[in-house]
Amino acid sequence: MNKRLAIGIDIGGTNVRVALVTDKGVIIKKLKENASENAIDLALKLAEDLLNEEVAGIGLAVAGVIDRKSGKVLVSPNIPSVEGVSLVNIFIERYHLPVFIENDANAAAYGEKWLGIGKEFSNFVLFTLGTGIGGGIVYEKRLLNVSAEIGHMTIHANGERCQCGNSGCLEAYASARALLSKVISALEEGRESLLRGLFNGNFYKLTAEDIYKTALDGDILAREMLKEAGKNLGIGIANMINMMSPEAIILTGGLIGAWDIYIQEAIKEAGKRTFKNLFNKVNIIPSLLGDDAGVFGSAGLVFENMENRRISV
Repeated sequence: MNKRLAIGIDIGGTNVRVALVTDKGVIIKKLKENASENAIDLALKLAEDLLNEEVAGIGLAVAGVIDRKSGKVLVSPNIPSVEGVSLVNIFIERYHLPVFIENDANAAAYGEKWLGIGKEFSNFVLFTLGTGIGGGIVYEKRLLNVSAEIGHMTIHANGERCQCGNSGCLEAYASARALLSKVISALEEGRESLLRGLFNGNFYKLTAEDIYKTALDGDILAREMLKEAGKNLGIGIANMINMMSPEAIILTGGLIGAWDIYIQEAIKEAGKRTFKNLFNKVNIIPSLLGDDAGVFGSAGLVFENMENRRISV
């Protein structure tokens, strides 16, 4: 009898999400915990909580550059503890099930293609906008087997140092980490802002959401920084439109909560930098699956890989 369940695991820079998913794309149960602990141990523990005899396999979505053949994470600027580790082998040895691994943004793109807004398009590029910036590319309804490290395209030739070791990356200018860093630096330099009144003046506790809420209250510094980050995001979006001519740019991650300022500024900037005939046909839209895209995608890749390999379980 064919097993109809898979465990999807999304290991990000901030949280680990795990879900038990049916082959029809229904989440039976999901768990989420902050990744302040060892991310690998946490993912193993959460997966064990969902494991049952109907599980056909496990899908891993991990932030970083993936070697799919060895199951290793080669580079992960936001989760250094997983670098050089064969996560696939660790999970196979623990659970004796088929295990498949993919970059987290690629998995999110697959999730959108399978169950989300991506079903409506043959070609799209997905941006994940959170602690860092990731990407996934679907072309002719298939997930491209490429690194798609969109956050590490260079947008400023002599720019700021990025977590990855390069300089001038999109992620160093438009991610939540970059936004927070620039706001905190401005506050350290004495800039006036309503943000100073939060957390009893301890502005090191600020989040991107705090910045957006304060911007909506008219704070000049918060609005300025969100618009600057959005403008830089727009450069990255324009690059992908000019290169891929997609039908859609799908945006997901925590920062899309700042749509009215950050994303609108990005769309405005992309429109200035993109060939008009390409920009006019692209849809720049939010993800339908939100934070669940990664677990849906990693679970979906289990079913696809097992079908392709004709594994009978």
